[in-house]
Amino acid sequence: MTSTYDSSSAARAAALRPYQAEPVRVFEPAEQRAPVVLASPHSGSFYHPAFLAASRLDPLTLRRSEDCFVDQIFAAAPGLGIPLLTAQFPRAYLDPNREPFELDPGMFADALPSHVKTRTDRVRAGFGTLARVVSSGADIYRERLRFAEAEARVDTLYTPYHEALGRLVDATVAQFGVAILIDCHSMPSVGGPSDSDAGQERSDIVLGDRHGASCSPLVTETADRALRTMGYNVTRNDPYAGAHTLVRYGRPEHHVHAIQIEINRALYVDEPRLVKLPGFADFSRRMTRFLRAMAAIDPGTL
Repeated sequence: MTSTYDSSSAARAAALRPYQAEPVRVFEPAEQRAPVVLASPHSGSFYHPAFLAASRLDPLTLRRSEDCFVDQIFAAAPGLGIPLLTAQFPRAYLDPNREPFELDPGMFADALPSHVKTRTDRVRAGFGTLARVVSSGADIYRERLRFAEAEARVDTLYTPYHEALGRLVDATVAQFGVAILIDCHSMPSVGGPSDSDAGQERSDIVLGDRHGASCSPLVTETADRALRTMGYNVTRNDPYAGAHTLVRYGRPEHHVHAIQIEINRALYVDEPRLVKLPGFADFSRRMTRFLRAMAAIDPGTL
């Protein structure tokens, strides 16, 4: 990447405008009946033409970074009395499951301010707040960005996402005395080139709780048992233990328990084409059973 993408242009402003209108969606129940909040940070699928034009990749390749259809898998949540937050922007454009400014300096034409974190493992792998690559390792952008572009995306997308999530968590604690945040993701069936399990087939479900730091053992045990009862192969914290969302919100000592669920995409999607498999509806019903089990946790036991 040698030339510069002009982040101050009118095209940039036009690209951000749709997100300013609705960067996130919150599907709230008529009445919240369980101390559970769902978040889907990576299922956003609106790819603005200006972003596609700035990328060297075709739309399908960009979508491989998406947790495609995860928001639809858990669409029954409001009917169970559980709010569901979904990002409308794609992960390839901005990742809210990172710190606000985890950035690769090689992506930018200008110097980055001192508050930017440039040396995290996620940045080194190419998956910062603004990703440098997609899951296959291919570079996203034709040209270098300006830091103002990162600031604009954080202001218009990242901040509204976490403001909404924070409100949901706080309201749940106020109502029930405790909150269980389930951060919902999907993963490729085989580890990618930057993953610790590169080239290896993965289990059906990976539960992440930051090795016990982000939630009560009861939360993880309940999730594990519910999924195994349905016949799924479940592992914990390997290769995914949870990222910024669990670090930021998972504070059991403050009555907020956060757990991450990673679903093997081969269970519900044709991975090469990113289209739903015929069994998608049945799989979604199974995940609804999982949510019922999580909603049944007695707040007084946490």
